[in-house]
Amino acid sequence: MITLQSIYKNYGTVSALHDVSVECESGSTTILLGESGSGKSTILRLVAGLIEADKGMVSIAGEVLTPSVLPTIRAQMGYVIQEGGLFPHLTAQENVALMARHVGWSDGKIQERCGELLDVVRLPADTLLRYPAQLSGGQRQRVALMRALMLKPSVLLLDEPFAALDPLVRREIQRDVREIIATLRITTLLVTHDIREAEFFCEAETNNQTGTETQKNVVILQNGRVVQQGTMRSLRHAPANAFVEAFLALSSF
Repeated sequence: MITLQSIYKNYGTVSALHDVSVECESGSTTILLGESGSGKSTILRLVAGLIEADKGMVSIAGEVLTPSVLPTIRAQMGYVIQEGGLFPHLTAQENVALMARHVGWSDGKIQERCGELLDVVRLPADTLLRYPAQLSGGQRQRVALMRALMLKPSVLLLDEPFAALDPLVRREIQRDVREIIATLRITTLLVTHDIREAEFFCEAETNNQTGTETQKNVVILQNGRVVQQGTMRSLRHAPANAFVEAFLALSSF
């Protein structure tokens, strides 16, 4: 479970988050939706421990995020950003193995895990021998997803990971990521400003192993504040204010 309780975050005189509270149940998918500058990515960076709140509390699995516990908690997280964030001077495999080497995995264990993940993200093995500049945008994002999943995380943070992709590639990877999330039951936070993308991830997706549906919660932000949260259906049925109604109406165009 991920919990943000009464979070405030300022950058100088600019209020990035104002009294934000969000709760993500274990194994659920939570979609942070809003315009650029609404505070979505700031929430992800707080959860990842990359920045600290000015006021309020962030906890994961009941443990409050503090500098002393960050190394342990970060090992339980996967993080994918727009365009992948791969290191250009490392091969795809070297990028994927970064955290595994950091925590002391053997070469054999790394190779075994890479083989498992190639099947998960649908990439041929020779992809790992190439450098990021030799890969397509879609391949780079799949490699970035492999890196995020390498340590078998319990939390997956996705910061607009599909925004820079061509439409056909974007939908293909969206479909694969949605299936991976449902199958692995990873607690997921997805940042997007794309309402159609939010709706795609809110469509019913059944876990093949348990037969249960992955829960999806949508949090709409405006100017650093949560203006409404709930299922996409509930938001469309009863928008909290004129902004939510107008924002959701954009998907009709």
